[in-house]
Amino acid sequence: MEFIGTLALILFLTLFVGHYSQRMGVPGVIGQLLVGVVLGPAILNWIHLNSLVQVFSDLGVIILMFIAGLESNIALLKKYLRPALIVAVIGVIFPVVIMGASGLLFHFSRLECFFLGVVFSATSVSISVEVLKEFHALDTKEGATILGAAVADDIIGVILLSILVSMMGESSGNQNLLIVILKQILYFAGVYLLIKWIAPYLMRTADHLFMTASRTIMSMIICLAMAWLAELVGLSGAVGAFFAGIAVAMTPAHEEIGESVEPIGYAIFIPMFFVSVGLNMNFSHLWQSLGFVVLMTVLGIGTKLIGCGLGGKLSGFDLTSNYVIGAGMISRGEMGLITAQIGFSAKLMDPTHYSDVILVIILVTIIAPFILKHAITRQRNLATE
Repeated sequence: MEFIGTLALILFLTLFVGHYSQRMGVPGVIGQLLVGVVLGPAILNWIHLNSLVQVFSDLGVIILMFIAGLESNIALLKKYLRPALIVAVIGVIFPVVIMGASGLLFHFSRLECFFLGVVFSATSVSISVEVLKEFHALDTKEGATILGAAVADDIIGVILLSILVSMMGESSGNQNLLIVILKQILYFAGVYLLIKWIAPYLMRTADHLFMTASRTIMSMIICLAMAWLAELVGLSGAVGAFFAGIAVAMTPAHEEIGESVEPIGYAIFIPMFFVSVGLNMNFSHLWQSLGFVVLMTVLGIGTKLIGCGLGGKLSGFDLTSNYVIGAGMISRGEMGLITAQIGFSAKLMDPTHYSDVILVIILVTIIAPFILKHAITRQRNLATE
């Protein structure tokens, strides 16, 4: 029952801190992230990232990305697929090269440098999605490009991480990498089938079931199953949930599902996800590693902001759109944390460096919504002049 009290405290604080954050003109998600920082090991040390908190957090990011898929404009996603791929590729190259090379300044091995770059090549679009939703900018050309680029970014990151782990393994590593890629190809073939036939059939079936909220239950089955299958093939569950949302959005039930799922997510699970990001922060080794943390935080922001913004420029977007796209790709969140954890388990990084990398991921994630808010506000102000 202790977790029930913890949950009540977190929801109470995120409700009011998020409210006052927005009243002060700060994205509400920042307040929720800071609740995790204050309650966690970084300051008060009242709450830790235990298994129950982690489960609720995982469900939060899955539901958030499912809602993003539901609210996505499919025509815009198709139209801006090419720019999204360009943004993703350049947004991976910049951190891998620049942040990887910067690791040499701190006496990282070459393998650690490559891994450092791979960790920061990841993008966690879930936090950007929340800011885009708050400013009603999800259904725009920039929003579509960010969402598409984040999915492609995730796939590229998984492949790079697989290569690194294979390099550390036995001779079967190359075979394992090929299997991972084959599984992901099959998964996306399954996504096509889901959108085209499976989701419409399941949602029609739900209409004939004598159960309260049968449509909503069926949509959550699709969401959770796609997230689970995505994890099985080495992708993020958030990616699977996003495609599940797109599949359900193509059915006549999409408005009803959106109205039903949002209260489920925002009442419990989504606040837990944002708080869990803050719970990862720890200042215990900050002073010893201050130079590394500051430089990597600046580069973590700059490589995505400039790299993805350049991708937008090459795709024909104007300067203000490039700023929004670059800002929307900065956040590393759970994707960076997961990548770091997998690589650390595979002994790709020294333990002393690992804790510093985690701190940088959290700092970049907390700063990112401020930059995205500024980018959106600036774009709108210029548009009204």
